[in-house]
Amino acid sequence: MCPHIERSDSRVGALTVRRRTAETIAVVSALGMTAVLGGCGSTDSSDVTLRLVAADYGDSAANSSKKYWDKLAAAYESGHPGVKVEVSVYSWNDVDRKVKEMVDAGHAPDLAQIGAYADYAAAGKLYQASDLLSIRTQADFLSQLSDAGEWKHVQYGIPFAASTRVLFYNKTLFARAGITPPTTWAELASDAKALRAKGVTYPYALPLGPEEAQAETMQWLLSGGYTDNGGNGYTDDIGTYTIDSAQNIQTFTWLKDELVDKGLTGPVAPGKLNRADAFTAFADGRVGMLNGHPALIQQAAKKGVSFGMVPMPGRNGTARASMGVADWMMGFRQNGHAEQIGDFLDYVYARKNVLAFSRAYGLLPVTDSASGAMSQSDVAADKSLRPFLDQLPTSQLYPVGKTSWAAVSAAVKKDIGQAVAPGGSPAGVLTRLQAAATAADSSNAS
Repeated sequence: MCPHIERSDSRVGALTVRRRTAETIAVVSALGMTAVLGGCGSTDSSDVTLRLVAADYGDSAANSSKKYWDKLAAAYESGHPGVKVEVSVYSWNDVDRKVKEMVDAGHAPDLAQIGAYADYAAAGKLYQASDLLSIRTQADFLSQLSDAGEWKHVQYGIPFAASTRVLFYNKTLFARAGITPPTTWAELASDAKALRAKGVTYPYALPLGPEEAQAETMQWLLSGGYTDNGGNGYTDDIGTYTIDSAQNIQTFTWLKDELVDKGLTGPVAPGKLNRADAFTAFADGRVGMLNGHPALIQQAAKKGVSFGMVPMPGRNGTARASMGVADWMMGFRQNGHAEQIGDFLDYVYARKNVLAFSRAYGLLPVTDSASGAMSQSDVAADKSLRPFLDQLPTSQLYPVGKTSWAAVSAAVKKDIGQAVAPGGSPAGVLTRLQAAATAADSSNAS
């Protein structure tokens, strides 16, 4: 029996055909010819089934991501009769857990489109992006998203969908209060006071509840520094956690003193207010301002809310960076199928397919070609996403390349609301979170 030549260590055979240089391709071609002459036959496999587990971006059965994937898979299979693509779609509440259970049971899918990749990369379970994707596909990704997909300077996470955050404001409430959208923190606080004076329930909605507190926290940290209007975020430039930096402590001290303690964040304590509830309140016309992502556009428009969008204010001007979010595609090594996985992903990331998905779910394209097409489009839905597209090149993502991030994110969700609670200590809470992050980082490095 001939040895299987699609080995992960030497990456010869079909897998290596996807590498970069003509020299390598020539070598592999020679190896393939030798294999055929020796009676081994081709490494290409007919009747391969790829199993994909994906997250659901829809809000009902009518627009479930299952419909998108089924249509895409059928179109791909029609041109690749030797490959079947089986897709399972789960809600965001379940999909990461489902994939983990499959991997732990020794039945990893071929592909997963979920929220994090670093743990699987660190465990040696994933293909490198360069082992799967064509050069053209790799080169088309927005650079900051590709960089965020790296673990130990090697890309394993392949960006799939992205979004940024901007400040939404209710135009009707602003007109009633005689104010304009803020560009600094001082203006934001002043606008919030004017809105409260007009009886607005949530002058500024500050969702630091456990659903998505890590997002609101990061947006404020990024806007809170004294240099270039940018704060530290969760980490410094070399990836070390800096949650309790002087800038971050002063940011949360300002939030507590100037917004929360002055009654400008509404009747629900920020630590108990979830993002979904804040969005619902905005769509109901009860919120003057809040940070929002593209999904809020349709939600507010359906309720007839007249709203505007501006960049998040910084301490002394527009924040240097917006918070960016990316979800990830990854290929698992367990079943092999590298060539088929890569060919399917090249199809997934074709411009027309990236645009179709982004438009269906109000998300930002992760490729230069699709992003450029959307930014130049006259389609109304595409135009509505331009404020988010404008933020993407300078956005900063969560430290998803750190295997400790999942634990740190969970700790932030659980505890950050206490930093602005009555009698709470921003410095004390951020110091505890920093200690938890350092411990998690050390544990994952050992």
